[in-house]
Amino acid sequence: MSSSAHLSTTSTKWDARLWGVLLTVSTVVGLDALDVSMVGVALPSIRADLGLSTSALQWVVSGYVLGYGGLLLLGGRTADLLGRRRVFLVAVAVFAVASLFGGVVDNGTLLIASRFVKGLAAAFTAPAALSIITTTFREGPARNKAISIFAVFGASGYSAGLVFSGLLTEVGWRWTFLLPVPIALVALASAVKVIPAYERDRSGAGYDLPGAITGALGSLLLVFTVVQAPEAGWAAPRTVVSFVLAAALLAAFVLIEKRSRHPLLRLGILRSAPLARANLGAGLFFGAYIGFQFVVMQYLQTVLGWSALQTAFGFLPAALIVAFGSPRIEPLIDRIGTARVIFAGVVAHVVAYALFLRVDEHSGYFGSVLPSMILLGIGFMLAFSALNIQATNGIGDNEQGLAGGLFNTAVQVGGAIGLAVVTAVLTSEGGTDASSGALLAGLTPALAVITGIAALGLLVALAGIVRRRRAGAPAAEPELVLTD
Repeated sequence: MSSSAHLSTTSTKWDARLWGVLLTVSTVVGLDALDVSMVGVALPSIRADLGLSTSALQWVVSGYVLGYGGLLLLGGRTADLLGRRRVFLVAVAVFAVASLFGGVVDNGTLLIASRFVKGLAAAFTAPAALSIITTTFREGPARNKAISIFAVFGASGYSAGLVFSGLLTEVGWRWTFLLPVPIALVALASAVKVIPAYERDRSGAGYDLPGAITGALGSLLLVFTVVQAPEAGWAAPRTVVSFVLAAALLAAFVLIEKRSRHPLLRLGILRSAPLARANLGAGLFFGAYIGFQFVVMQYLQTVLGWSALQTAFGFLPAALIVAFGSPRIEPLIDRIGTARVIFAGVVAHVVAYALFLRVDEHSGYFGSVLPSMILLGIGFMLAFSALNIQATNGIGDNEQGLAGGLFNTAVQVGGAIGLAVVTAVLTSEGGTDASSGALLAGLTPALAVITGIAALGLLVALAGIVRRRRAGAPAAEPELVLTD
């Protein structure tokens, strides 16, 4: 019997070893969230120190997204094929080294390169972490509880990152890059001790190398084209050519997967309606939020003149709501199902973005900013855990890494597209300089686009409710995946 079989459980009462596995992988996901939030608050200081334009500043965020979103699918399947523990350990070690490098460089290009490498590492840790949880805790209340705790660590990492970044940026933005290093090393040491050698997927002896190459190159080129399009121009020849090449590579990837004896992506997994809705919904959900965070960080510090610490505490209520509320969502999901919980969470975000359309250079925190932050926290509390659960329910253990990779790919590609579109609107209306007037000129159009993206996500969430009502299925009954 494999090590994973010894650990696997359906009970919600866990021993020290199970808690150790859950807390270790959750810490790494929390570290990813901590890193993202710290960089967001530090962006204005990075721009001032390194002399970056708004478009170039976007790449500090997008460089990470490029590596993360471009290789998540490969990372997820690699975890299934080569071993989740092995992939997890190597990726966490690379993340620590890249964090250290980013904290000592003094050049914008090298800083972006370090972010890209960190994204590559996260592309392997995130799906490996999620698949470790979903193969350790069987589908049902045990897994729902574990994923809720998993989500809490992400929110806690985000909230801690906001506070630490505000404090550290006052000293120097480089410390926001260095703080993850000791946390990653502690998580690595814990992982070596508590995470067992999970059973690999041995359904086939081959590895889909052509699929891995075309899929990775196609995904990387697509994400790269999306994030550089605002600066190069959406209709510019190099943008059009890049989109065509990306489409050709991804089309070749699909053809290879159809014919491969051991495909990197079993296309039949995409026939799961809940999985498809979870991935599309997550892409729109995070596309709106990442764009919102980028705009609001600039607004609070450049237009309202807030310090980095004030900005951090401005976002803190949303993160605290998620951290304290997410552990209590699992019973609600068990009772009414993921579709309705996701819908409620997306509604909260749409309203939050719409309310923020009122802000101007004279807006106050309690009247204009705080209501949106509270609604953002409620939306994340409801939707994030439910989206994770919906994206992995009904999937076999041998494809949990693939399911995790698909879900995180949707999150990162959605975030990249949302950020690129919002940045394009912001700079087209206000220009690329960092003045208060320029940001104000593009603020309302950018917020309108963010609200529109979230509204599309609302339609996807509503489709899940309508589908279940037409089928006459119980709200919480999982829909199974169709096989080839």
